[in-house]
Amino acid sequence: MSEQNVSEQEKEATGMSTPSNGNGGPLEGAVVAVAGAAGAAGRAVLLRLAEAGATVVASDADAARLAEAVDAARYAHGGATVTGETVDLLDLDGTRAWADRTEKEFGRIDGLIHLVGGWRGSATFAETDLADWELLEKLLIRTVQHTSLAFEGALTRSGRGRYVLVSAAGASKPTAGNAAYAASKAAAEAWTLALADSFRKAGGEGEPPAAATVMVVKALVHDAMRAERPNAKFAGFTDVKDLAQAIAGVWEKPAHEVNGTRQWLTPQP
Repeated sequence: MSEQNVSEQEKEATGMSTPSNGNGGPLEGAVVAVAGAAGAAGRAVLLRLAEAGATVVASDADAARLAEAVDAARYAHGGATVTGETVDLLDLDGTRAWADRTEKEFGRIDGLIHLVGGWRGSATFAETDLADWELLEKLLIRTVQHTSLAFEGALTRSGRGRYVLVSAAGASKPTAGNAAYAASKAAAEAWTLALADSFRKAGGEGEPPAAATVMVVKALVHDAMRAERPNAKFAGFTDVKDLAQAIAGVWEKPAHEVNGTRQWLTPQP
């Protein structure tokens, strides 16, 4: 029997508990992990998820910036449960241990938001440095492989699990100087859609037990960027607050409507 079908009396009798921020938001009781949470997008996502009532479990390789992001989300939403942990997502065993600790502590995991990023490029195709590929393969592909493998089981057990990858429009329309970046993003998308197919097959003829989706942006923009470049138009860019809102919205639809989709937050090329 999955936890979401267990009565409150049964939970008390068995010692099970539902995480709660107590604000009655749409994600009240949900536990959501956020990988790569220390950047501007991560901060916006932590804030939005906490506002929606979720218990948020954040990770990043930068301990100082992660602590600032976690504190900001806590202070913005009094009573919100937001935790942070430095995790090496290039270590599969370490990533699995993070997932296991999270599920053991909170009793469930309802989402993994993958925000780990990085960019390298060149002026021309001929000037592409394959060292850029070696770096981006780790940041943009290997981390996706590890989080998806580590969290797949818990997301399936949740009954409403969501895996969200934030990708880039360049994966669909690569430019000459972005070969390594676009290829890395395209591979990460393919991997995520393979996870989606796994969820689809697990559901058989019925509803998938979880959903994996890709959110596509051209690039992200936030208030500090606008302050630094007040005359810039940032055409086609997605505000981090809008990204966070779209992420929080993936639980509003049934799994089959989310699973295996590429959601465009910028005009599709």
